[in-house]
Amino acid sequence: MKIQALTIAATAMGLSASAAYADCGEVSITEMDWASSAVVTKIANFLMTQGYGCEVTIVPTTTVPAITSVAETGSPDIVTELWTSYTPVYFELRDAGKMVEMSKVLSDGGVEGWWIPQYLAEKHPELTTIEGIKANPDLVGGRFHDCPTGWGCDITNNNNFKAAGLGDSGVERFQHGSGETLATAIAAAYADEAPWFGYYWAPTSVLGKYPMVAVDMGSYDEATHNCNASEDCATPGMSAYPTADVVTAVTTDFSEREPEIADMLKKMSFTNAQMGDVLAWQENNNASYDEAAVYFLTTYKDAWSGWLNDEARGKLSALLQ
Repeated sequence: MKIQALTIAATAMGLSASAAYADCGEVSITEMDWASSAVVTKIANFLMTQGYGCEVTIVPTTTVPAITSVAETGSPDIVTELWTSYTPVYFELRDAGKMVEMSKVLSDGGVEGWWIPQYLAEKHPELTTIEGIKANPDLVGGRFHDCPTGWGCDITNNNNFKAAGLGDSGVERFQHGSGETLATAIAAAYADEAPWFGYYWAPTSVLGKYPMVAVDMGSYDEATHNCNASEDCATPGMSAYPTADVVTAVTTDFSEREPEIADMLKKMSFTNAQMGDVLAWQENNNASYDEAAVYFLTTYKDAWSGWLNDEARGKLSALLQ
């Protein structure tokens, strides 16, 4: 589908559903400030609004504030693309019956790590180890590019950074203001084949477009990783990242209030290959998140059609002919 047609279809994202089938009430859903999460939210918004007649409010946020808000206020209703390895409070809320896990929204899980560009690894293979970076901080530009404040990885990376002794070796921890500027830093480094060392994750268009080599962080240790994920960790240690469960979760009140939407969310899941394709298409076409959502909906009809009840499937199929 051409971008002009996608743009027209995407305008439906902002339209209220017809009152003739307004069976669903008000719904609030998070939109985290990274690309895959934004696309998931736009897709869910489209399905809820156009398929089920919901009145949807999108809540821009990040992981920690979103879970804190649920704990303190019981809202927003839906938290999507929640990387559970960063949010022990989520498990407390779930186990206390305040939240219900719907699905593994990224079915393959999330992959995280510390990386250097492939060209840098080929020229200086010693930089694929922490000790090699500590011995040669200038070769990575003297900087560790980290995720923004408020992201779950903020705390974990900081504790790993301390445990590795990188600061004492002359490496500065630099936190980017957004996911976009973190991605731009990788693109800029590649353009000049400049030094770069930092955190990133998959599925993303960035790791697909720019070959990166993982820095050996040692083995994964559950107890160490769980401590590192806490601001109160008294004894940070080095631990690689596990493959993360990435879920959609809702408040228990919402699951009981809107069972049809809860049923849809239990089925809404994306493979890393699907999400990587959508994000690469978005970047290559300089498209909006709304357009990327419609690209998914028009390209992967066999995937999303199975998420919906018969009535919603019929409405969406007619809209996305």
